[in-house]
Amino acid sequence: MDLYEHQARQLFAEHGIAVPRAEVVDNAAAARRAALRLGGRAVVKAQVRTGGRGKAGGVKMAAGPAAAALTARQILGMEIKGHIVRTVMLAEPVDIEAEFYVSYVLDRASGTFLAVASAQGGMDIEEVAATRPDAVARIPVDPAEGVTDDKAREIAEVAGLPPEAAPVLSRLWQVLTREDALLVEVNPLVRTTDGEILALDGKVTLDDNAAFRRSRWGGAETAGPHDDPLESEAAAKGLNYVKLDGEVGIIGNGAGLVMSTLDVVAGCGARPANFLDIGGGASARIMADGLSVILSDPEVKAVLVNVFGGITACDAVADGIVQALETVRLTKPLVVRLDGNNAARGRSILDSRAHPLIQQATTMDDAARRAARLADAA
Repeated sequence: MDLYEHQARQLFAEHGIAVPRAEVVDNAAAARRAALRLGGRAVVKAQVRTGGRGKAGGVKMAAGPAAAALTARQILGMEIKGHIVRTVMLAEPVDIEAEFYVSYVLDRASGTFLAVASAQGGMDIEEVAATRPDAVARIPVDPAEGVTDDKAREIAEVAGLPPEAAPVLSRLWQVLTREDALLVEVNPLVRTTDGEILALDGKVTLDDNAAFRRSRWGGAETAGPHDDPLESEAAAKGLNYVKLDGEVGIIGNGAGLVMSTLDVVAGCGARPANFLDIGGGASARIMADGLSVILSDPEVKAVLVNVFGGITACDAVADGIVQALETVRLTKPLVVRLDGNNAARGRSILDSRAHPLIQQATTMDDAARRAARLADAA
């Protein structure tokens, strides 16, 4: 479960990481009062569980209480990557001398953790990582040993961080281990003109398997496990759906096949927009529900259905798609790959329907390439 920024900052403060004063409000009048308590000027920040808030207009500086109220009114109700802003955080502004990036993340492939840090923090850290990978240090951390004082100094030195950042690295590790987190991130970690090291922003992802130890985050404020509206809609329909930041919608039968499809689509230069596993059922209702959720994602430019017929035969999947088109208006190109049990009959059913937006492919690679091309051309 992802925490909101103000919740992450709360954890940081509890573990001795300094953060600027801040308050969370849900209306303009409260924003004005909060700005007064913070000294007048304030940074108004949308509280949603997604990145890109600054570029979307969800983070703004307010010069005084009246401006804070106006800015809060502008940001509240905004939609940022499918997330509706229901609260904003007003934070005390600071004079920044330098910005850094630090995080710990679980590396499942190697069975360890990675410390990821850079002396080039801030809003464009993703671009720095893509264009200047040497500017982002990745240091393995042995889970049994953890981040000792010596390890923290090593991470700071390798990443080019100032020595005074090392204690923050040790305390951030405490957040990870003591709070059952899979990811902790501070971007930016700043040094102020007074030489103070502060965490201005934070992201924490908690391990859902440890939820029984985290009742403090179980209130209405966390909005449950499906904070994304599309995930909430899919959950209500009984679909196994996870929203991703991409342009190719994915439907498959079986988690392994869907995961493989995501990888192949990414290998074709496109980004998957979701994970959707229809499991062993491909009824018209399931296909209609799945297509409805995926097509309602404005980021989706093309859809790929990849099915290997086993217990559920391919002709049943094809029938489900055809019947689903009676209730769902297909507005984006759909690539279908059917293989396995009754694949030939399934392809024939789709050929007979002859929908202008439906293409068929016989291999996963070909289907992924087609979907990627269609998404790129949209």
